[in-house]
Amino acid sequence: MNEDEDAVNAYTIRLELVDEPGELLRSLRPISQNGGNLLSIFHERGNVTPRGHIPVEVDLEATESQYEAIVEDLQAEGINVIQAGAERYSESLVCVLSGHIVDTDLSDTLSRIQEGSNATVTDLALSAPEGTRNTSSARLRLAVEEGEVTETLERVREIAAEKDLHLIESLTRGQA
Repeated sequence: MNEDEDAVNAYTIRLELVDEPGELLRSLRPISQNGGNLLSIFHERGNVTPRGHIPVEVDLEATESQYEAIVEDLQAEGINVIQAGAERYSESLVCVLSGHIVDTDLSDTLSRIQEGSNATVTDLALSAPEGTRNTSSARLRLAVEEGEVTETLERVREIAAEKDLHLIESLTRGQA
């Protein structure tokens, strides 16, 4: 390890938490488990995002590798990371997929969108009024890194075409 990799830096992570007991504690565990030093927490309990979540800003100190592990663990736990250091998920993209959503493996679709783009799925609404074996639709809200909306939308188009799903594009675009 070189000197730069051992350097401890200050980082800010912005999260959206579900308004349920224990969510704040759950979001802090990856910091502790990866050796980060908590500096401050700004928990806006009285304020909610349009999705009804609680905005939280966490300042911490960590080495670069610790920080990367913290962000990965937060995302792996399903915690909505809106901004992590230079990774700003400042744009949002809402689209609808329609077709045999469940039969074509919805989990695979979501994973491939996240793995193949600079976006994270922040909200999902599935509608299957005639059951999951028939045509259904899924509304997806994606938090997208700044300047990456076009590339993210192209990735969603590719996956939809491969799975023979219809895509209604970009219902809204703006600040996450």
